[in-house]
Amino acid sequence: MGQELSIWHLVSQASLFVQLIMMVLLLASVVSWYQIANRVMYFNQAENEMKRFESRFWSGTDLHTLYKEGEEKHAVFGMESVFRAGYKEFTRLAKKRLDSDAMMDACQRSMRVALSREEEAMEHSLPFLATVGSTSPYVGLLGTVWGIMGSFHGLGQVQQATLATVAPGISEALVATAMGLIAAIPAVVCYNRFSSKVDSLAGKYDTFSEEFSSILHRQIHSRD
Repeated sequence: MGQELSIWHLVSQASLFVQLIMMVLLLASVVSWYQIANRVMYFNQAENEMKRFESRFWSGTDLHTLYKEGEEKHAVFGMESVFRAGYKEFTRLAKKRLDSDAMMDACQRSMRVALSREEEAMEHSLPFLATVGSTSPYVGLLGTVWGIMGSFHGLGQVQQATLATVAPGISEALVATAMGLIAAIPAVVCYNRFSSKVDSLAGKYDTFSEEFSSILHRQIHSRD
């Protein structure tokens, strides 16, 4: 408890500029943790939905039945979104009796658009985490430099400079650096983790898109 009070004392005794920097870093840290929690829930749900859909898709369920099941949901995303985009285009063009190659190009184009949208959804908040991770240490360092400058400026106004005189000011300034690191480290670690997750899921979605294209290709040419 005493240590917490001493840290609070250092923060309260810091200059206004350093306090503003600490507030910015604290806000960045809070928002980062909110975004981290949001992304963790999103990726967990995306993986669970992907496994569920893959199980249904490869179980031999009729494609039209599988497509109709998606219409009953409030939200469809991930691999199922790619499937629905391709199958919707397939059923729409099948009624027009277009050329087989033209149909395949249109279906693949629809799936690429859906895949692009899914990648954008997965990458949501990652730029913010990257920004916090890369800039927070420098923002904290700015507060530290400013605080130390103030401490040495104060030393110039006293006749005898001792460690006890300069230590509080330097300690107050170093809190800003610590807060910068506290904000940056989780953001960097989670950014790297989420980026890897995005690459993994996007790769699986792309592989499914290719496999589903083969299925559609067979169905399209079976009509000829």
